[in-house]
Amino acid sequence: MPLPFASRLDNVETSAIRELFKLLGKPGIISFAGGFPDSAMFDVEGLRESSQRALAEEPGGALQYGATEGYEPLRTQLAAFERHKGVDGLEPHQLIVTTGSQQALDLLGKTLIDPGDKVIVEGPTFLATIQCFRLYGADVQSCPIDAHGVQVDKLEALIREHKPKFVYLIPTFGNPSGALLSLERRRKVLELAVKYQVLVIEDDPYGDLYFTPEPPPPSLLALSKDVPGSREWLAHCGSMSKVLSPGLRVGWLVGPPELLAKATMCKQFSDAHTSTFAQATAAQYLRSGRMPATLAHVRKVYAERAQAMGEALSRELGDAVTFTQPQGGLFFWARLTGAGGKIQDAGEFAKRAIENGVAFVPGAPFFAKEPDRTAFRLSFATADVAKIREGVQRLGSAVQ
Repeated sequence: MPLPFASRLDNVETSAIRELFKLLGKPGIISFAGGFPDSAMFDVEGLRESSQRALAEEPGGALQYGATEGYEPLRTQLAAFERHKGVDGLEPHQLIVTTGSQQALDLLGKTLIDPGDKVIVEGPTFLATIQCFRLYGADVQSCPIDAHGVQVDKLEALIREHKPKFVYLIPTFGNPSGALLSLERRRKVLELAVKYQVLVIEDDPYGDLYFTPEPPPPSLLALSKDVPGSREWLAHCGSMSKVLSPGLRVGWLVGPPELLAKATMCKQFSDAHTSTFAQATAAQYLRSGRMPATLAHVRKVYAERAQAMGEALSRELGDAVTFTQPQGGLFFWARLTGAGGKIQDAGEFAKRAIENGVAFVPGAPFFAKEPDRTAFRLSFATADVAKIREGVQRLGSAVQ
């Protein structure tokens, strides 16, 4: 007899990206498919020193069970980290530490979603978020974006129509779009949150990975001080995964007190607390003052790779694709035009690309509704400039 699995599993399927990874065993393949940072740029020495200091200074705190809300020295450092980015008045008790920002999203799903609830996400958006919210029974609606992020006029119309439980956005260098929400639109999003009393979830794993001399517009969390009442309708998810190390699994959630209390209760049921050793290591690292130099290094390297990929796409694929050059993050979002009779289906293009020794992710799975089958995502993070040029050249052969 088949096992009696929960009916909520009928709402989700295995990640298309994880399934694609099974095809990457072919020798010599160049992968633009992953959404992870380059391990060659991890500050191994800094993390080694930080872990040793954690064990030397407070071994009990680093190795023992800890508070579900998080290791207090880390909460203090994370609050300071956010204040440095313009978040006024954030105190340690106003955030909880999560096992990566992915757990923060899962906790938000657990605490907020009843089966049948409407939620609004960007189209396209982070695939795992769609899966997570659907697992809890959400009816996920999609709002169009452009190079400047979510289209706020259409977002307001969807809010009026669906009265969602919440709106989920990646305003800064989104995955997969790479889009950067403009300052004007950020203010409008916060105003909509207050006007319609709808929670906005800001996911911000890429905000520190900018390539321009000046940083991007302030996060919604930082900007909320300028829109009265908006902090009450805002949750913010942060992560160390893209800027320090995904292996630490350190993320955080900022939100209204009652939301944090419910999320903490649900976290008690799932993992009791995020690894105290990882938290103590991260706290020591942030306290050490090494983060600014680390960020400067990864920004420089990723900026060079993004520039190389943009130039190669224009040179090798020409009018067969359209894209916007990203100003930060890890991704290119491109569309096949079909110009000159060339291929226009990204799924078929991905198969041809694998045969030519290069991998990327078709865009359709990133849409909750009405997928764009011409779109695809490329990550430049883990390939050096030479590999990027060679890989895009292979894409040029596959697009014919």
